[in-house]
Amino acid sequence: MAKKKSKLAKRAAELEAAVAGLFSGVTAPAKKKKKKKSKKAKVVKAAKKTVKKAKKTAKKAVKKAKKKTKKK
Repeated sequence: MAKKKSKLAKRAAELEAAVAGLFSGVTAPAKKKKKKKSKKAKVVKAAKKTVKKAKKTAKKAVKKAKKKTKKK
């Protein structure tokens, strides 16, 4: 397994490449890596989704109950 580069080493390599690009006339900006969403954010999003679904189901149940009482 390849050893992971430290953030500082990665940044130094990026800057080195950028400077080299400036002097050679080739300036292709390196694509930035997309930040990963933290696990907490994903959990919160999932929890909100579940709560929303639960509310919807509860609303439907109340509507059904009202319809049944009206029919009687």
